Amino acid sequence: MKLREDIKVLLLLVRTSETAFLLFFSVLAGLGAGLGAIVFRDLITGFHAIFFDSGADLLDFLGPYHVILLPAAGGLLIGPVIHFLSKETRGTGIPEVIYAAMSLGGRIRPRIAAVKALVSSICIGSGGSAGREGPIVQISSALASALGQSFKLSEEKTRVLVACGAAGGIAATFNAPLAGIFFSLEVILDDYNPRYFPPVVLASVAATVVSRHFLGDVPAFFTPTYQLLSPWELPFYFLFGFLAAFASLGFIVMFYRTEDLFQSLRIPEYVKPALGGLLVGLIGVRFPQVFGVGYGEIELVLHERMAAGLAIALFFAKAAATSLTLGSGGSGGVFAPSLFLGAMLGHAYGAFTSFLWPAAAIAPGAAALVGMGAVFAGVAHAPVSAILFLFEMTGDYEIIIPLMLACITSTVVVRRLHEESIYHLKLIRRGHPLPEAREPDPMGVVPVSDAMLEQVTTLEEDIPVAQAAISVRSAGHGGYPVVDRKGRLTGFVTAREIGAALAEEKGGLPIWEIMTKEVVTCYPDESLRDALKRMGQKGIGQVPVVERDDPLRLKGLVTRENVVVAYNRALHAREKDRFKGIE
Repeated sequence: MKLREDIKVLLLLVRTSETAFLLFFSVLAGLGAGLGAIVFRDLITGFHAIFFDSGADLLDFLGPYHVILLPAAGGLLIGPVIHFLSKETRGTGIPEVIYAAMSLGGRIRPRIAAVKALVSSICIGSGGSAGREGPIVQISSALASALGQSFKLSEEKTRVLVACGAAGGIAATFNAPLAGIFFSLEVILDDYNPRYFPPVVLASVAATVVSRHFLGDVPAFFTPTYQLLSPWELPFYFLFGFLAAFASLGFIVMFYRTEDLFQSLRIPEYVKPALGGLLVGLIGVRFPQVFGVGYGEIELVLHERMAAGLAIALFFAKAAATSLTLGSGGSGGVFAPSLFLGAMLGHAYGAFTSFLWPAAAIAPGAAALVGMGAVFAGVAHAPVSAILFLFEMTGDYEIIIPLMLACITSTVVVRRLHEESIYHLKLIRRGHPLPEAREPDPMGVVPVSDAMLEQVTTLEEDIPVAQAAISVRSAGHGGYPVVDRKGRLTGFVTAREIGAALAEEKGGLPIWEIMTKEVVTCYPDESLRDALKRMGQKGIGQVPVVERDDPLRLKGLVTRENVVVAYNRALHAREKDRFKGIE
């Protein structure tokens, strides 16, 4: 009780500043993420020992084939828990976090943290082919959301805390605070607004401090130092970006086709993870490297201690095993499998370049490192996160140029062929297109009436050109509507056309002889985007605004300058509303 009272006093103090209030909770979210990551890792280690040590002794009579039953047993345990307690914990968990942050005001059921930690640690510990990063993001975000809900924070503050939890989870798992920050902004919020930086940065730092306190300041992978020996290596890395893109796309397609296959099976949902685990076990008999997260195998290819042929075989085996594990309803992430696939693909590609052109070949280990980033960037559509993660992991500036080249190439190609990432596609398949996550451009929703000038300088069609030049001298527009004596629109003339007529000594001509009679117009209820599109198509800077029911009745004039002003005003209003209560 005393602790609770002390907390209340502290909250009263920080409430004097809304910004300090949010930052205080972001630190708590980061600390929770760091502790959650430690506990989750220990759970995986514990269940791995139970299944692969105790389980091996129990099934000793099956010899090496006992591994077939281990992932199936894990699936048999987690299936009912997921089905009856929390279906949101099925799969990677990151799509659910994105949806909660963007469409549910950051609200995540508190029980998800405990259930996700349990089912994912059993799934991965029993040999399921999945990563621990997706689960820790969901666990940390659920803890942060519970914090916000407990203290009745606003929806906007709670969704920011969810992003803080995600950043802390990634930072603590990989000892990579920068990667955690940008993963949260790039993947979870899909927004780099500067106002999100302070809380997300504090959460990432807090989680990293906790992680380093318990686990030490060690990188996620130990990598040798690489050198870019020749500029001729860069074309190879550029081409590898395309290869990584097609590998990423193939993995996404395999992943969801496997999920569709399991969904079509007419058996109870809670049995399907066991069936998927059984199939993973069959793959594991030949390729035991597919079990679990696969960090050991990644280390081997980074240090060039694996044959290229085996790397290719493991690429396909891991892609299939991960698709079976998660497509059947298991629980785990695709972050680590993406790194695994990229490492294997890169290692084989580096070996191929050595065979093809030894003088300008890229080292298989370096290609494996770049491949990790390039495949994850393509799968998640997150090139910045991929680049920063690999750079933080190595601390080697030499690898940054080929890494950026491959990651950006991979992302651009995948986005060209497949608009959605593996995370967003999950939500779309469930009927959640996330309209709030991708807010409409004001250009498409702000009407022309909000930008048009109602007091417009017009020219009567009978006025001489010379007199028209005097009339418009102080108006300052590039063009002017021409009207008849009843004020009805009959044409449009630009300042340039008036000047050209004067230069040709045609100042005595009536304005109707030089005006454009086929006038480009727009309506007050049209969007700014439509008006701007018409200007661009005709190469003009102003468009008369007329009534939709009476195209000759002039309502105003919209210019490019007016569009810019209205657009900025709409953006400012949206940002003010979005961050209401944060500052």
